Amino acid sequence: MNVTTRGTSRASRGVVYIHSAPSAVCPHVEWAIGGVLGAPVSLSWTPQPAATGTYRAELSWQGAPGTAARICSALRGWAHLRFEVTEEPTPASEGARYSYTPGLGVFSAVTGLHGDLMIPEDRLRAAVARAALGEVTLEHQIDRLLGRPWDDELETFRHAGEGAPVRWLHQVV
Repeated sequence: MNVTTRGTSRASRGVVYIHSAPSAVCPHVEWAIGGVLGAPVSLSWTPQPAATGTYRAELSWQGAPGTAARICSALRGWAHLRFEVTEEPTPASEGARYSYTPGLGVFSAVTGLHGDLMIPEDRLRAAVARAALGEVTLEHQIDRLLGRPWDDELETFRHAGEGAPVRWLHQVV
């Protein structure tokens, strides 16, 4: 499903991936996303085989830069909900990636033109300083800056289940 909001002359676009949501939460997820986008949302829910009794869905959206952050804020904190929201960069703004799991909370990162995560200098300096003090290893800090704990937890949920829509990407040669 695609949703475009009004007043998006400098629009960005992205995708919301709901990896797992209990059936009772599904209508609330639609309502929350629709509230951010300013248009009703009706997702095509399919069973999530990685977590019995939960469902998965995805939505492509177009809206003002910062929409991904607003969607993440509307969905975070819900028990048993796992999701990711992406936002592509525009000529006037960076892109973004948000991941959420109940155990880890929110991961956010700025993404560049080619989808690479862009780690701000102050976060890198803080990681090096914590490692130098022996609080953590530098490898652990870099893994967190890159969202590895979230990727590790969400990987099982990302694989398309039976009947789930699969998007095929083609390499241009």
